[in-house]
Amino acid sequence: METNTAIKAFGALSQETRLLVFRRLVKQGEEGLAAGTIARELGIPHNTLSTHLAVLVNAGLVSSERSGRSIIYRIDFGGTRALLSFLMEDCCQGQHEICAPVLDTVLAGCCAPS
Repeated sequence: METNTAIKAFGALSQETRLLVFRRLVKQGEEGLAAGTIARELGIPHNTLSTHLAVLVNAGLVSSERSGRSIIYRIDFGGTRALLSFLMEDCCQGQHEICAPVLDTVLAGCCAPS
């Protein structure tokens, strides 16, 4: 990932509502959510949510797909992985055991049995 692309993604996530939407979509996984569902769950007006979703899509962190009359938004796992890799690529001068606890924490949070 290029630095400018990472800056764009961090900029998208630096706003509270967008971060909430991003985290909700991460939690939802590949299934995604309709925009109306996101708006209702998070208490965000539809027009405001549309603006925030457009920023996240433009940053490569979220994708959208029309399904009938709804637009389904999903986390873009490729873009999210690229951003995480950008953060960790020079981790600890090659001493991966130092960064391993970070990865363990992330994996425990996303892959732990419910």
